[in-house]
Amino acid sequence: MVVRLTEGLRTESLAALPDWRYDSTRDAIERRFLFKDFSAAFGFMTRVALLADKADHHPEWSNVWNRVDIVLTTHDAGGLSTRDIQMAHAIDALL
Repeated sequence: MVVRLTEGLRTESLAALPDWRYDSTRDAIERRFLFKDFSAAFGFMTRVALLADKADHHPEWSNVWNRVDIVLTTHDAGGLSTRDIQMAHAIDALL
């Protein structure tokens, strides 16, 4: 069972992810990624999709031309979990 992060662990974890914004209304983190064009954005989404499928932890996301918006939260835990933090780090490593 995946457990929701405590406030202390959430604060500590988010300090290591300065480009991600915390959404307290959803207990989620989100980030906007901008690329030179649609092809670069779609390529990034493909790489994220492979990571997400392997981890069995899939983001909420949207794409408009060169922009990819990603939201991470763990629905089974009712909010942010270590799975989201690990996925955010893995996504950042793709850049």
